[in-house]
Amino acid sequence: MQILLVGNSGTVGGAVETALTARGHQVTGVSRSSSPALDTSSLGSVSEFFEAAKQQGIKYDAVVVTAGGTPFKPLAELTAEDFSQALQAKALGQIAVAQAATPLLTDGGSITLISGILGEIPVPQGTAASVANAAVDGFVRNAAGALPRGLRINSVSPTVLQESWQAYGPAFPGATPVEGSAVANAFVRAIEGIESGQVIRVW
Repeated sequence: MQILLVGNSGTVGGAVETALTARGHQVTGVSRSSSPALDTSSLGSVSEFFEAAKQQGIKYDAVVVTAGGTPFKPLAELTAEDFSQALQAKALGQIAVAQAATPLLTDGGSITLISGILGEIPVPQGTAASVANAAVDGFVRNAAGALPRGLRINSVSPTVLQESWQAYGPAFPGATPVEGSAVANAFVRAIEGIESGQVIRVW
């Protein structure tokens, strides 16, 4: 498959790229620092990237997003701007990618977004992330029945990664981390399988 991977420079993105390449897929990895760049926190960047791809006649069999950071702080310290940033980078940016990518997908192709455990299980500093993750999962569930040409859409919802445990583990009391390879396998399932409208949990 020809696969576009948005966010390949991150920990999850790197694991996903490794897994997909090992399975023989042709992966085009992009990020906000690549050339051309694709920054999910900027709707202009998303629009510009996919318009250029359209002009070049590029088609994909699958589009995957593993990007989107959110502010991580106690509720009392969160501002309206923090929530706006979380929604833009994690939710609205991914939704924009899904919509812009739809015309460039081959019939029966797929879109896989990333949400996270905080959409369902709260932690003290995760309110903004919870809101953004829930928005991603809600979009996926509804969009699955509205996509044309047999296209599929799913989200992968991971817990904190073993590779990131030292930095983020203290914020997830009682959590059991997972390997990046396990999260990557969930993306493989979404891309190569037949499911649609699913939130694939890795926790």
